[in-house]
Amino acid sequence: MAKFLAFGEIMLRLSPPGRELLMQTPRFDVWVAGAEANVVTQLAKLGHDAGIATLVPDNDLGRAAISTLRGHGVDTGTIALGGDRMGLYFVTSGAGMRATEVIYDRAWSSFAQAPVAAWDWDALLAGVDRLHLSGITPALGPVPADSAIAAARAATDRGIAVSFDGNWRGKLWERWDSNPRAILTELVAHADLMFGNHRDIALLLGRDDFSGDGEDRRRHAAEAAFEAFPRLQTIASTARHVEHVDLHRIAARIDTRDGTAQTEEVVLAGIVDRIGGGDAFAAGVLHALRSGHDIAQAAATGVALAALKHSLPGDAGLFRQADLDAYLAGGLDVRR
Repeated sequence: MAKFLAFGEIMLRLSPPGRELLMQTPRFDVWVAGAEANVVTQLAKLGHDAGIATLVPDNDLGRAAISTLRGHGVDTGTIALGGDRMGLYFVTSGAGMRATEVIYDRAWSSFAQAPVAAWDWDALLAGVDRLHLSGITPALGPVPADSAIAAARAATDRGIAVSFDGNWRGKLWERWDSNPRAILTELVAHADLMFGNHRDIALLLGRDDFSGDGEDRRRHAAEAAFEAFPRLQTIASTARHVEHVDLHRIAARIDTRDGTAQTEEVVLAGIVDRIGGGDAFAAGVLHALRSGHDIAQAAATGVALAALKHSLPGDAGLFRQADLDAYLAGGLDVRR
């Protein structure tokens, strides 16, 4: 059976209950989190063989994270134990016209301190046919950046496809003397599938002259990316319009060298939690393409899982194929 492997940090997410402010009351809801973990969790829920290469501390927090992922069907055999601390982040959910806020507490985590030599890519990539990376790992610092590049190179050397999600995190890049454009360009150069929009492409190419509005501008940017990156074959992206915290509109798009597929906007009302929506979209696209669907169906599947994730607290989408099929079939009445 073909296998997905992600490489990235597993964290714990702590959020005040409901829509409270941070420390308004001394309680937190806790979820296992991390962009790459979110993707493989949703893929595992959809029946795929999916694992994650990472490092967590050998303590109750690290073991709880492993148990949670294993419970969702993720292959945890590529998770190593070591280091002293688990990366954390705090999410204060917004309400009305108050935006959601994120505070990172992940410096000096086990994963961030792991040396490049800690990763045995011969063993980790055995049986893998797609490696999934994101721009969060290199944003953590120079050593994680080198590790991500080493992972991409190892996959390419072994003929393994690489997907890359830009996942821009300015707060992380700003913490060290980084060169995001150079690092991300190296990673995208190994990818056949990229999750990112025209703004991500503008950063990679050092330009901001993509003409037109909306779909024309996105196509112009995609064509520039295809010209700059010979391995790149597919670019998947979303467009989000925020009315207020509880009401968004989202659409998805996939560009290939030969064409484009674009979904209609989906209205997301009564949002429970938007964190992880992009990871659910990535999982949906990967799932559909792995299942042999065309890019139109892949875009529709991606936006469907993104929409469903907005109904669920926590970071990861936990939806099975039956949930996806029910959503795509329409109808919001009680299913009895």
